[in-house]
Amino acid sequence: MTQNMTMASPGFGLGLRPDHYRDFLAGPQPVDWLEIISENYMVPGGKPLAMLDAIRADYPMVMHGVSLSIGSDEPLDMDYLEQLRALERRVEPLWISDHLCWTGINAHNTHDLLPLPYDAPALDCVVGNIGRVQDFLGRRILIENPSSYVTFRSSDRSEWDFLAEMAERADCLLLLDVNNIYVSARNHGFDPLDYLAGLPAGRIQQIHLAGHSDMGDYVIDTHDAAVCDAVWDLYATAIGMFGPVATMIERDDDIPPLAEVIAELDRARALAGRALEPAHA
Repeated sequence: MTQNMTMASPGFGLGLRPDHYRDFLAGPQPVDWLEIISENYMVPGGKPLAMLDAIRADYPMVMHGVSLSIGSDEPLDMDYLEQLRALERRVEPLWISDHLCWTGINAHNTHDLLPLPYDAPALDCVVGNIGRVQDFLGRRILIENPSSYVTFRSSDRSEWDFLAEMAERADCLLLLDVNNIYVSARNHGFDPLDYLAGLPAGRIQQIHLAGHSDMGDYVIDTHDAAVCDAVWDLYATAIGMFGPVATMIERDDDIPPLAEVIAELDRARALAGRALEPAHA
């Protein structure tokens, strides 16, 4: 069994990107915590680690990975896990997350988040892998819902049913990407409110908000634009359903000045505050 994880108090964070290193080093920013892409700092030395150490002195951090390949039926990459654990000891993160996906075969990383079917064999595989990772790290991890562009004939349940059973059986937590729900709902024609209603509220530890590219007939999760109004509306609904959940803005391309991203984070704060008002009336 993994040890119980101390739930951090909810707050509002940003993804730490090199474009903003100088801003975070220059003085305090209105950000409660920062999320790093784990693989960017799984290196033996150099500027990334130096920047990380300097900024970490002033901000709590969380670690978000893209290469755990939790959905693969191949053995877990133990070299990767050793590096992840070394980074964990260096950063002392509030929590660690990765994606519901697989990333390659035969020890070859495609550097893409590849989809998996939502059926019993895939669920057994994912649950087993999460258990092994959590035992190795000695803590629960968070698994993020993907953005989806294909479906599998073998799928016999919804994505939200898969996530709910996965979280219960593996005793893990969830990173809820609200933009991904919107993207997948548009691409596959389901109601995003059904998705939210099917999730186990007590296991949602963090929320991602991001922008996407709307191609008309389909939507792509690109993280290169501001959060759209429909995603903001869905976020407000999620907070109303799940209560205060740690929330952050993701921006990975066409990155604007830090002040613009913080303005989006302030919008998240305001929306969350309004969504929670009835609960405190």
